[in-house]
Amino acid sequence: MKQPPPTRRDRTGRGLHASSWMKIMALRIPRAPHSVPRMLLWFLITLPLIVTEPAPAQELQWEPLGTGMAAAVWKPGARCSEIDRVLALKVDPERYRFAVHFYAQEGLLHPPTIDEWQRRTGHDVLFNAGLFRENFAYLGLLFKEGHSLGSRRHGTWQGLFVAEPTSATAAPKAGVLDLATDAFQEQMPAYREAAQSLMLLDRAGMIRVRQSGKRAYQTVVAEEHDGHILILKSLGLVTLHGLGQCLRDTVPSIKLAMAMDGGSSSDLFVAESLWKHGDQSDTRTSWKELFAGRSTAHIPLPAIISLSPREAAPGAATPPSKP
Repeated sequence: MKQPPPTRRDRTGRGLHASSWMKIMALRIPRAPHSVPRMLLWFLITLPLIVTEPAPAQELQWEPLGTGMAAAVWKPGARCSEIDRVLALKVDPERYRFAVHFYAQEGLLHPPTIDEWQRRTGHDVLFNAGLFRENFAYLGLLFKEGHSLGSRRHGTWQGLFVAEPTSATAAPKAGVLDLATDAFQEQMPAYREAAQSLMLLDRAGMIRVRQSGKRAYQTVVAEEHDGHILILKSLGLVTLHGLGQCLRDTVPSIKLAMAMDGGSSSDLFVAESLWKHGDQSDTRTSWKELFAGRSTAHIPLPAIISLSPREAAPGAATPPSKP
């Protein structure tokens, strides 16, 4: 004859089957002789969640270089794990003029380095334009003062940096065009200055380059929603896809972004004369060295883009203020 399961008595004296007793015991939390306080227990449980939560990206701390221009050394933070530091320049195109320079068009036999370009042009801010071949021929559209410099439109690269509109309409002084959706008529260009390269981020926030895993220094030009232009140069080796994702996720002010040439061609130069205003702190001194390119070697660049103040002669500094 099958025996009934053993029973135990609860505090009221009623019998409990073993299965019911085990269920109740499974719900009970045994108390140690020295029980952990409830708040401490909660902290110990949630600590792994706190530690593993990604740190927020560091806000860009802008140092004014003149009316309508500011610089920063940006550390994106844990959300951009592969990005260390990025040189950043914020420019108001209403106050600064962008100009394309190509060595062959200027009668030079060999391309200068970026610091040689600076001495030649007299402009205090310069950055590398798009990609070029081994014979220094520019790849893609390149326009200066409304005239093509002999380059052809690249069939798959959809980024086009444009500046200086040809008409007196309400067109912005500079910006980024997405050739997948924006028109650019080569026979009657709407802008005097133009340089074609890779599209990086479009209006929908889509990253327009593949994840190749290839790491290199990168130069990015972005247009913000308020019309300011950002010029960014990574100080470490990064993937272009990773940099695009970082910008999309941490800099919501960006409307469109394109990538200029990377690798050893990636270059951004800010003359030390622009740092003479403001407090000469250790931070400004170290930034001045980085933006002057003292920590990296420069290679010849066949095409560069320069900036000069609209209200002053090229190279002249203006009183500092935030853009």
